[in-house]
Amino acid sequence: MGSFKEKISADLKEAMKARDQVRVDTLRSALSGFTYKRTETGAEDTSDAEEQAVLQKQVKQRNDSIAEFEKAGRQELAAKELQERDILQVYLPAQKSADEIRAVVQAVVAGLPADARNQGAVMKAVMPQLKGQADGNLVREIVTAALA
Repeated sequence: MGSFKEKISADLKEAMKARDQVRVDTLRSALSGFTYKRTETGAEDTSDAEEQAVLQKQVKQRNDSIAEFEKAGRQELAAKELQERDILQVYLPAQKSADEIRAVVQAVVAGLPADARNQGAVMKAVMPQLKGQADGNLVREIVTAALA
């Protein structure tokens, strides 16, 4: 059993005892995502990397929903999504700051030959280094700015 699943299952029990419904629903959603991933891959169990990817996907979905709800003026729905995102982010590694991402991007750009300095090449070199530690959209914005 993956460590994410064990931790979330234990926290779910605590949330149920505390009658924290938002937390219960969010953690159940994460566990459901693990089950879906296991079914999708046909594996007996999910790896830590797969579970982390599921959690990252759920955080990204929450971020997208927050942006859409705020654009539509639905602050109460945005607040709920924000709360769910914060609950899920506890289980993920700390995200790198924009300055830390900028440093990685600049190092990669400096290491590439002048004729290979395009967004695709830089993203291909940068993303493996930042996997799970930075939002892809933020990385893309920083790469675009660095190449401008």
